[in-house]
Amino acid sequence: MMEKMMQKHDLTVFIVDDDASVRDALSLLFGVRGYRTAVFAGAGDFMKAWQPNWMGCLLVDIRMPGMDGLALQERLLEMGCPLPVVVISGHGDVDSARRAFRASAIDFLEKPIDHGKMIEAVEQAFRSQHLLRERMLGCEKAVRLLELLTPREHEVMKLVIGGHHNREIAQKLAISVRTVEVHKAHVMSKLNVDSVADLVRLSMQGR
Repeated sequence: MMEKMMQKHDLTVFIVDDDASVRDALSLLFGVRGYRTAVFAGAGDFMKAWQPNWMGCLLVDIRMPGMDGLALQERLLEMGCPLPVVVISGHGDVDSARRAFRASAIDFLEKPIDHGKMIEAVEQAFRSQHLLRERMLGCEKAVRLLELLTPREHEVMKLVIGGHHNREIAQKLAISVRTVEVHKAHVMSKLNVDSVADLVRLSMQGR
């Protein structure tokens, strides 16, 4: 239950549809269930307002004046926008659905909209956003920890995760095995890891 509350209040459902009645209906549907919403009358309005730090889910209608929903979806994908997309269509067809899923749509829903399927699609999208946020936070933490290492400790770490043993590292760096062991212990302590596997995982996050 706590996870669902976080999903509803921590993220936003962005609704893009040129039909005011549809925007109002969807905003009400999600609002009464505790979701935060933001509505836009078209792709252009959304693009003007969009900020890279937005997190949540995008609900977009296919047929709109100017840039249509699929073009907006593809444009956002090119820009690296992390918002998962649920495509809505009153004129669904196989080609449109295929195009939407090729651009990584979470779902493709036809009007009249099944509210249960809509909520399910948004919850799925929110779960993907929380996983993305966790990965981003993990990467930021890894970068901060790696910055604590000295240049020599970085050298030792790279050789350790490259599969080299202490004696090999000592030879490559022209230092004693005991010095390698000391540097390695400092690396593990500063990065708060207990195994080489954890060290590899953290170093990959910090790239």
